[in-house]
Amino acid sequence: MHAGKRYTFTEFVFWTRRDIYKLALLSIVPTVLYHLFGFTFLALPWVPVAMLGTAVAFIVGFKNNANYNRLWEGRQIYGGIINNSRAFGVMVRDFLAAGQTDDVRQLFYRHFAWLTALRYQLREPRTWENTNEVNNIEYQRLYTIPEREEKLDVVLKNYLSDDEHTYVLTKKNRATQLMALQSKHVNELRGDLNDFQLMQLQTAITNFYDLQGRAERIKNFPYPRNFSSISSILLYLFIVLVPFGLLKEFNAMGQGTFLEGYTVWFNIPFATLLNWVFVSLDRVGDSSANPFEGGANDVPISNISRTIEIDMRDMLDETNLPAPITAQNNILM
Repeated sequence: MHAGKRYTFTEFVFWTRRDIYKLALLSIVPTVLYHLFGFTFLALPWVPVAMLGTAVAFIVGFKNNANYNRLWEGRQIYGGIINNSRAFGVMVRDFLAAGQTDDVRQLFYRHFAWLTALRYQLREPRTWENTNEVNNIEYQRLYTIPEREEKLDVVLKNYLSDDEHTYVLTKKNRATQLMALQSKHVNELRGDLNDFQLMQLQTAITNFYDLQGRAERIKNFPYPRNFSSISSILLYLFIVLVPFGLLKEFNAMGQGTFLEGYTVWFNIPFATLLNWVFVSLDRVGDSSANPFEGGANDVPISNISRTIEIDMRDMLDETNLPAPITAQNNILM
């Protein structure tokens, strides 16, 4: 998540500069062929190109809106995890007697393990994600992704007993099994809880499963490939045609003036600029499509998980609290 006031124009140009180089070359070639080599047949009427641009604007706008909804749902899911975690912590601490501090601590720390396993699972790469694109790989040098810096098994050792640590690492979906261990532990405490308290704790566990499932749905189901593909095809077609469609327009601008024969060169910067606007809008939408992949615009699940851990350990009156995860170059993970 970008934690600054805004992306600067310089950052945007840096992020998309490879696109700018390609778009400039795409504008230079037809302009040179048209003006210097007399290939006037390359000029296309602008009206059909403009109509295609209108269609592209609609479909890119639709895609960006859908991708923003995916990002916002991801943030709502983790907002739910924050609220439910705090409530779960208070209930565990207050429902169990003062002599059961070991059980309270074990339930708390196993919850931290669940948060850890979930965020590691959500950071696993998928073929449709965008972090492996050259522009994004380069931008990732400005920040670190905690889940790529430490191994899961090492981090889980901070929260689990040796037996549970070994058991959980044998499972495919570790977050699911950790919450199952929570349910088992709560049921073992049945004799120390009344029916209402037991129901409240089991409801909290059910809510965690629901939130985990919603996050996994976003992670494992991409923006539909048919919509994504047709959007890309139409966009590429449009940006290829724009320099050809503007040739006559700019060539005619200088007729009857001292600029006659020179205004056609305006095709290069203006066609590049127009195409850059469309390409940048498309990239902005793509950067929000997968809110857990580790991109600069993702939901900051590492920071949120650490915040929950700090809050819950504070409930236990611990003093040696972990440091919060802070932004690096305005990027918060």
